[in-house]
Amino acid sequence: MKQKRLLSTDNPPGQVHKWATLALEPLHPMYASDRAVLSTLGQALDIADRVGGPAVGAVVDAFHVWWDPDVAAQVERAGRDGRIASYQVCDWKTPLPADVLLSRHLPGDGVVDFAHLTALVNDAGYQGDVEVEVFNADLWAKSYDDAVAEMVTKFGASVGVHLAEFAIA
Repeated sequence: MKQKRLLSTDNPPGQVHKWATLALEPLHPMYASDRAVLSTLGQALDIADRVGGPAVGAVVDAFHVWWDPDVAAQVERAGRDGRIASYQVCDWKTPLPADVLLSRHLPGDGVVDFAHLTALVNDAGYQGDVEVEVFNADLWAKSYDDAVAEMVTKFGASVGVHLAEFAIA
């Protein structure tokens, strides 16, 4: 219902409050049975197009889109249409743990080709934040200082070196 209120008739079609972006995030198909209805970036962009307006976009989440054979065309489409709401990075590594929600690894620890995916995002014109989104019990078990230091190092080596502009604030 909250989405309905944000996209209410009080606003022009497809326009939400000035401070809000509705970001649709496709999740890997392994989540389709219990967590998600969108599995590809193309599906998210199709819905964004139907809603219309510049305040509806999609998340390019490396963990969820790396496998998609159409990812290059869809990232290009998202950039062309100004619909990349966020670029999230973490890595896919097998074997997956029993709780697949905790299967996200730091960039560089798995199979995602961050040079390719980050180049696609750069070429699409995205200049927003890049989020490291890791759900991983082994990382969480480390001290805060150790976890952050490892994240900064691996992000820089796997993603940061490929960004059009890179600075850690």
